[in-house]
Amino acid sequence: MKIFIDSAEITEIQKAADTGLVDGVTTNPSLVAKSGMKFEDLLIRICEIVDGPISAEVTALDAPGMIEEGLKPSKIHKNIIIKVPLTTEGLKATKIFTQRGIKTNVTLCFSAVQAMLAAKAGATYVSPFVGRLDDIGQNGMGLIQEIAQVYKNYGFTTQILTASVRNVEHVQKAIAIGSHVATIPYAVFTQLIHHPLTDKGLEKFLQDWKGAKK
Repeated sequence: MKIFIDSAEITEIQKAADTGLVDGVTTNPSLVAKSGMKFEDLLIRICEIVDGPISAEVTALDAPGMIEEGLKPSKIHKNIIIKVPLTTEGLKATKIFTQRGIKTNVTLCFSAVQAMLAAKAGATYVSPFVGRLDDIGQNGMGLIQEIAQVYKNYGFTTQILTASVRNVEHVQKAIAIGSHVATIPYAVFTQLIHHPLTDKGLEKFLQDWKGAKK
């Protein structure tokens, strides 16, 4: 499974990329606003750090506006993916972007039917928000399972990008289900590496080594 970092903070992205384990980055208007950088400058900097898909989200609500807005970042770098909402207008824009050879990430997906429509529109990625479903008492990871089955049934090539990841368990389940990608906040990414038994085992090895005859 590919790992994307869900962040617009350059320091976080750089630290994650330094591990050699990051395959891409997702951003959204909220994250970009918090970064304090101009959108274009931010995208250029991220593309310098990570050689992989970089999602840049549009804010227009109508298809013509989304297309006009999305064409600008798509010209910045070959790795830029245009991120559009899973609405009627968003799907229209996705279809046109696909026809023009521009890759898309259809976001704010909350049902398997929506994911099917995104795939029919030619989306490169679909982003189901598992954490937000969990927040309202629904089974977020169950949705990933449903989408995986739908895509298998009909041979769709759209990749499942598990989003709104809140914890390591979300990532573990995404791996088990077969999600193509998980986009992960930096704080959760750092937690993936650590396990108390690993730390305890390493401490024991080092103690034994200190006591061994050299």
